[in-house]
Order: sequence, then C-alpha cells, then structure tokens
Amino acid sequence: MGPILLASIAVLTVYAVYRWWTRLSIADLPGPTADASFLLGNMPELIQSEAGDADFKWQKQFGHVMRLKGVLGTDRLFISDPKTLHYIYGTRGYDICKQRLRCEMVRIVTGPGLAWASDEVHRRQRRINSPAFGNSVARSYVPVFLAYANLSAQWKDLVAEKGAVVVNTPKYFSRFFLDVIGEVAFDYQFGATNNEEDIFAKVMASVVPIFMVPTNAMIFVTGLLEFLPMRVVRFLIDHGPTQSLRNGQRARAMATQISKNLVDQKSEALLAGKGKRDIMSLLVQANASANPETSLTQPEIWASMQTFTQAGHETTANTMSFALFELSRRPDIQTKLRAEVWKMDQEMRERGDIEFTATDFDNMPYTIAVMKEILRFHPVAFDNSHDVLVDDVVLPLSYPITTNSGKVITELPVPKGTVIQVSFAGYNRHPDVFGDDAHVFRPERYLDDTVKDTIKLGVYGNVLTFGSGVRTCIGWRFAVYEFQAFLVELVQNFEFSIDPEVESKFRRTASLVMIPSVSGEEHKGPQLPIMIKSIERS
Repeated sequence: MGPILLASIAVLTVYAVYRWWTRLSIADLPGPTADASFLLGNMPELIQSEAGDADFKWQKQFGHVMRLKGVLGTDRLFISDPKTLHYIYGTRGYDICKQRLRCEMVRIVTGPGLAWASDEVHRRQRRINSPAFGNSVARSYVPVFLAYANLSAQWKDLVAEKGAVVVNTPKYFSRFFLDVIGEVAFDYQFGATNNEEDIFAKVMASVVPIFMVPTNAMIFVTGLLEFLPMRVVRFLIDHGPTQSLRNGQRARAMATQISKNLVDQKSEALLAGKGKRDIMSLLVQANASANPETSLTQPEIWASMQTFTQAGHETTANTMSFALFELSRRPDIQTKLRAEVWKMDQEMRERGDIEFTATDFDNMPYTIAVMKEILRFHPVAFDNSHDVLVDDVVLPLSYPITTNSGKVITELPVPKGTVIQVSFAGYNRHPDVFGDDAHVFRPERYLDDTVKDTIKLGVYGNVLTFGSGVRTCIGWRFAVYEFQAFLVELVQNFEFSIDPEVESKFRRTASLVMIPSVSGEEHKGPQLPIMIKSIERS
C-alpha cells in the first residue's frame, strides 16, 4: 500500500472520526428533549409561551448551552452563554449566519434589505448605509425627536377633559413613531398621528399578526420549510395563499411604491444641489458616489426604506409601552426618574434654552439606567436563529458541560447545517453579566457596578437587544435618542398607573419581535392599557 493511499486513508479516517464526534457532541448535550414530540420537538413550548419564559425555565435546568428538538426530530443548539455568543457574533458572524428561512420570512415585509441580506451582500449594504447612521447624525435629530414627543399634547387634551384617561399605549406609540421615522429617515409626512384612518399606518399594523402566536400546524409547516431549497421557500412565501402573507405582500408593495417616488425625488434634489440631511437623502448620496460594483441596486434602496420603517417604528413603540408598564408598576422608580428630568429641565431653562440637547440627554445617569434596564428586561428583539455554514466551527464555553454520557467538555464542535437558536432574553438575564438578581427589574444595577463587561457583547448597556457584531442594529443610536426623547417628555408631564386586573393579564407575546398584549386577546395585536393623568411640578 503506497504512502499516498495510506495518507488518504488516514485523512479520511480523521475526517470520519471528526464528523462522528461533532454529531455525537450535539446529540449528547443535555436539554429538554425528553419533553419533545417527534413531530414538533420543543418548538411549541419555545414559540407559544410568553417570550423568554421557556428560555428562563430551561436555563435553570440545563445551563446556557443545550440541545433542543426541532420539527421531525432534528437537533438544534440553544445558546445564551456570553463567551459562546461573543465568538458567534464577533468572530464567525458570516460563517454562522442569520437563519436563511428567517431571512426569507423578514423579506415578506422589508424586501431585500439589510435585515434579509447575508455574506457579501450584507457587507455591501451595511457599508453604504453606515454613514447615514453615525453618532453625530443621530444626535442632530434630537430636536426632531423632541418635536414629535410633544405630540403627546393629544394626551394632555384627553386628560384635561376627563381628569384621567386609559390609553392603549402601543396603538398611539405605533403612530407616533411611524411619523418620526417618516420625518427623520425620508423627510416624508405619513400623517399617522393625527389620522387614525391613515391607510399606510393600517397596512403596517396588519403586518404584526403575520408572526403572532402560531398554531401547532403552522409550527409544523414552518419546520418543513427548513428542509426545502431556499428558492422553493422563496416561491412559496411570495405566492402563499394565506391572508397573513397577503397582508405582508400588500405592505411591501405600498412601501415600495412610496420608496420609488422618494428615491426619484432625492436623486433629482441631489443633482440640483438641493440634497437634504434625512437618512434617505444621505443614502442616495452615498450610493451615487460609490463604485458601481459596490453600490446598491434600486430594489435594495427601496428595501432600505421598508427596513427602516418596519424596524424603526414598531420596535420603539413596543419598547415605550414596556417602559410605561414598568413605571406604572414601580412608582418609586417613576418618581426618581421624574425628579432627574425636572432637575435637568430647570438647568436647561436657567441657561436660556427651551429644549433639551443630546448633551443634556447624556447627562441624565438615572434616566439612562432606566432605559438600559427596560431594554435588558423587555428585549423586543428577544431571540434569533442562525445557520452554521462551514465545517470548522468549535464553540468556546464559559463553563465545562457534562454531557448525557458523563463526558466533560470545554468546547463544542458544531457540524455544518446545524441551526443555532440564540436567546437574547436569556443572555440579558445571565447572572455572570447582570448580577445574581438579573430576574429583577432594577435600574440601579447600571449605577452600582453590578453589570460586568468582561465580555463586551452588546453596544448599549451590554444587552443583546440591539444585536452584536456584524448583526448589530445599524440604527441603534437613533433608537436610543428617540426612546429618551419620548421618555423624558412623557415622564415630566404625566403620571402613569395600571389597573391590577390589566397587570395580571399582561403578556409578552412572541412575534417576529416581542409585543405587549393581553392574555386571551393575542389575536388583537399589541395592547397595553395604561392610566394617564397630568402631574404638577412640586
């Protein structure tokens, strides 16, 4: 037997052992697989429970790296380990990519934009989009955010008339933030705040139920899609007969038409030397000056608007609703927050200004701590799924894992094709990062050095809510300043409370993002009734 043949056999043997070991390493991991059915796996408990509930339960039992069962007995990883996630997002961001099936689901409403793109397409799109989302640009929009936050005058009128009023906060915030994103991103007035019959706002709202709590049948069908080629999945999504898919297609078509008109206007203004500073104008300008081989196509530019609109208004609207929920439950935190805002308002007026600046926002430590805690405790982006695209992935672990067979492992080889379920909600409650009381809502953790950044994962408060690495939300700075503008405006003018019965029915529903809803009424979409009344300065 010649040396070449011997070497070949040796290589093949090593490879076969490696593949056997990687398969074994997944199958031998502990996890809640005993409770899984063959047809649906652990998916019903994960998806149909309140967002994060299954995650927290399993973490207590099995730790932060475990095995789950998917549809038809498939194995998948479930991870909330900070060291492992740092490797996934910081080192192997494109080798362990956002799950292609999930990307196609997103494409229903956004088109081929950043939230859909992967690999080189994602790199190219992010490179062109990035200049429009820098810190200085975000800070420059604080006056616009504050101007729209003043639209809460609608609430003042309601309160003045009735003394106190119950407001379904997600409904109002969704319209508020749709108008904000129109102004900031496109210099376009949707007019949703003052027009409850606005067609575009209604169409956008119809998108949410597409991803609401799925039935077992829907879970099974979605799981089957993972076995199909992506071109087949794409065809089924684009031509699906269900009302939900038609709603998504309608929203995308309407947004695309508006996008086409706006891009034409921005391009003409740029040629005439009259370009503005909204995000779409900056994007058109950056794209015009780019190398044709690295620029965005017209459909990609249109998809950028759809992505900004979807990602930029519903997520912030839900975050604001969660904020008022926590402030309503914790009047002590509400009072302390209001005192800081009033103090800064007094300082602002003493220097002769009439509105806060971005620097004022930066000098509100307790307000910032409350915001970080809201984003940590109620992450609207509560999970993500990823596909392993290469063979050489070996995941590092924060702590050794004892497998079902008794073997102790300190790293985890993962075979190509594995689906990894990342729990943002679970990571955001990790005691090594956020303290032993991570399951308690306590803003002070950001002021007393409880939060550790030994492993830097999140861009804000070290939370994963805005993603990480190459998948960090490109508009996170805008979201933070926008969130703060509305929070300080509302807290300094209103007092919030919640009916105990409403609180008992509060549910964090797992949709494409986490939404506040009423138990038993999830089909109605986002709901969170909050009692609002005016407050006088002491």
